[in-house]
Amino acid sequence: MSYIKIGSPDKYDIFIQSFDYFQSLVEEKKGLQAEIAQIQAEYQEKIRPLEDELATIIKKLETNLSKLEGAGSASAEPTTTKLSRGQLGVSIKELLRNNPERNFKPRDIAEALNTKGTAVSLWFNKYGVNDSEIERVPAGKEGKRYVYRIR
Repeated sequence: MSYIKIGSPDKYDIFIQSFDYFQSLVEEKKGLQAEIAQIQAEYQEKIRPLEDELATIIKKLETNLSKLEGAGSASAEPTTTKLSRGQLGVSIKELLRNNPERNFKPRDIAEALNTKGTAVSLWFNKYGVNDSEIERVPAGKEGKRYVYRIR
């Protein structure tokens, strides 16, 4: 008959001790996760009203800024020069003559004359097409846009 030593742990006892240690670490991890979740919930409760207040203030700032920008752009519009059809044509030709090496887009001409680009485009489409002094050069995708220069 073999005698079993009762005082010393065998491999099963060692395994269970390791398992118990592992189990205690898992329980400690769960406890810490619960504590972190509780702190995060408290943090969210405290910070949410401040975030809402900040969002409200930012909306007010954006509204006021857009009003100020709108007022600034409204005051900028009257600074464009309104030219009659004849004055516009003379001004365009003079600009083209002064810069014979350059091709101009209607927008560039409008900026140079301090007038609206739509007025320049309309003038070119209605009167500039038949003008023998102005050369209309197709540009852009499929030649649907034009640049202009003096002949």
